[in-house]
Amino acid sequence: MIEVEDLTVRFGGVTSLNRMSVGFESGTCGLIGPNGAGKTTFFNVLSGFVRPAGGSIRAFGDDLLSIVHYRRARWGLRRTFQTEQAIEELSVYENVALVHEHAGQSGRSRRADVLDAISFVGLNIDPAAKVGTLGAGQRRLVEVARAVVGRPRLVLLDEPAAGLPDAETSGLAEVIRQIPARTGALTVLVDHDMSLVSACCETTAVLDFGVLIASGPTAQVLRDERVMRAYLGTAEVA
Repeated sequence: MIEVEDLTVRFGGVTSLNRMSVGFESGTCGLIGPNGAGKTTFFNVLSGFVRPAGGSIRAFGDDLLSIVHYRRARWGLRRTFQTEQAIEELSVYENVALVHEHAGQSGRSRRADVLDAISFVGLNIDPAAKVGTLGAGQRRLVEVARAVVGRPRLVLLDEPAAGLPDAETSGLAEVIRQIPARTGALTVLVDHDMSLVSACCETTAVLDFGVLIASGPTAQVLRDERVMRAYLGTAEVA
C-alpha cells in the first residue's frame, strides 16, 4: 500500500501538486487527469527525480522519500516513461537484463528472470532481436517487461498505450491486469484511455491542476460530476 499525505511540489511559482493525500491499495490502481494535472510529477516524486516541498509518502510501511533515488530500484520500484527508454541498438534480452542488474537482482537467476518477463508480456520473438527492429506495440511490451523483471514491489506505468491501435491496447490491458497477481507488485497506471483504465483498475484517483478531486472505485469515480467537468468536459452523468 502507498499512503500519500499532503504531498506538495512547486516549480518556481507553479504548484504542480497541492497537498495531495491519497492511498493506493494492492492490485492495479488508476491515476488520471487532464494534461498538466500533475500525474507524471507524482511519478517523478515516487521515482526520486523530483524533491517535494512538503508531505510524506509511505510505501509498504517504508518512508519512500528517505530512500535516495538510486536505491529505489533496489527497493523494488520500477516504471515506464512516456518516451521509450529501451536502447534500440541492444537486444530485447539485453534491455531487460540491464534493469535486472540495476535493481540489484542476483546474476545467478538473471537469464531465467529476464526470459520469464519477456514471456509474461507476450513477446513471442527472438530475445536476441534488436529493439530498433521492432514495431511500436512490441517496443511498448519491452518497456513493460523492463518494469516487471525480477521482484518489483511498485510498478508505475506512464501512458503505456499511447498511440497504440485498439487491438494492441487490448492485449496490453490483459498484461497489465495480470501484473499484481504474477509479481505481487502494486501497480499504478496513468493513461488517457478510459477504456484501458476501466479494464485494468479496481480503483482510480483523479488529479486536476495538482489537486486530488476524486478517489475510489473506478466506475464510481468516472461518474463523478467533478471528474466529468474537469476531465471529460461535461457535468452530465450518463
